[in-house]
Order: sequence, then C-alpha cells, then structure tokens
Amino acid sequence: MSQTPELSVVCRSCGSEVSPYVTECPYCGHRLRKRAPRLEREGDEIKVRESRRERRRRRRRQRAAERSASATGARPLATGATLAAGAVLLVLGRAVPLTLSELGAIVGPVGDEPWRYVTAPFVYDDLGALFVTGLAIWVFGGAVERRLGTLATATLILATGTLGALAAGAAHSAGITDSLVLAGGNGVALGLLAAWAMLWRAQSRQALAEPLETVAVTVAAIVLLLLPVVESGADPIAGLAGGLVGLAMGALAGRRNAPGGG
Repeated sequence: MSQTPELSVVCRSCGSEVSPYVTECPYCGHRLRKRAPRLEREGDEIKVRESRRERRRRRRRQRAAERSASATGARPLATGATLAAGAVLLVLGRAVPLTLSELGAIVGPVGDEPWRYVTAPFVYDDLGALFVTGLAIWVFGGAVERRLGTLATATLILATGTLGALAAGAAHSAGITDSLVLAGGNGVALGLLAAWAMLWRAQSRQALAEPLETVAVTVAAIVLLLLPVVESGADPIAGLAGGLVGLAMGALAGRRNAPGGG
C-alpha cells in the first residue's frame, strides 16, 4: 500500500496547510501552482517529484538548519575574550600606571598609528564604563554567539568596533567634532544589540524566536546612546556607526540563516 504524504504545502492566501497534490486551495480557492505536481514512487511511498529549483531550496534549508544547530548553545568565547581584554587593560593601566594613549586608545589624530582603530574599543577609562558597556556586550554578544557561533561573532565585534572608530576619526577630520577621544566599546555594544535585534526579527518570522523584552532592550539602547554624556571616551559617532554596522551584519546573517536563505 502506498503511504499518503504529509500535508506540507501552505497556502499564501489563507495560511491553510493543504495537500501537495492540489493546484488550488480547497479553503479559499487561491491558485497554488499552474499544473498538478508530478509524482514518483520511492519504495512504498509516493512523493511529489522535486524540480531542480525545489531541490536547491530544500538543500539550502537543510544547510541553514545545520548551521543553526551547530551554533546553538556555543560557548560565548568571543564575547568573553572581549570583556577579558577590557578588564586586563584597565587593571594594567591602573597598576603600572599607563595613560589611555599608552594602552591603545585614540587621543587626538591617529597619524601613523592606524592600529589604534582596532585597540581603542578595548580600552576603558574607569570601571563604571567597563561595567555598563560590558554588561550589554555580555548579554547581547552571548545571544548573538549562541546563534552565529564564535568566529562570526568575533568578526562582528571587530567590525563594529573598528568601523565605529574609523567613523569617529573621519568625523573629526571633517570638522564635525571638535575633539577626538575614543576609549571603550560602546560602538561594539550597540552593534551587538542591533545585530541581535535583526536576528530576532528574522527568527520571529518563522515563529522560532523567544519573546522580545521590548522595555529592557529599549532601556539598554538608550543607556548606551547616552553614555557619551557621562563618559568622555564613549564617542557618539563611534556608537552610532557601530550600531549601523551591527544592523547591516545582523540583517545579512538573519537572511542567510533563515529557511530558504542563501
């Protein structure tokens, strides 16, 4: 006896799940396909014959599911290393002691020391700045890392921090800002928050995301955006640029990891 296939086709018009054999939705009459699908037998089971395009889509969905499964539950190594670097540099600066510039922060034009764009987001002026920024990095960075894995999260952290610092330097060179002092990862924190929001948005479309704590996320974003008011090293341009980079990279990752994504 041939087995009846599962109802696996969803009508785009009414959302009902219907048989893959039909050409029109029996509930609303919406046209599902131009012609009835071809069938093929595999052992005792009758299945709908897949076209090349459908096979490619199914394989992409399988690869996306495998990537998601391998990344889920990953230890937050990149997030932890980011916080550890900030803590070590803060302790080192107090113990030696060393100035912010000697630790790798940006104080004035960078000149022939472009490496400061990479190191500045990991240098903190005081424990309060490290605590506020580090808490956001830990919460949102850990959530991102559990979804994307360590390598992708490390790339995201470096991109948000470095590009944020570059944007702050460009704004100073263009005369938009009067002074340039950059120390701390507010751009990294905003970038991770934005990337997490885009990943959550992509997952929520597939009903796979946990409930969003809107108030908590909004408060965290406001605190990070207002951090430059009380911390001289938290550059507002770097924060905004880091957030935009996080939005873009999070949206790209969300599309790639979504079922049917590339």
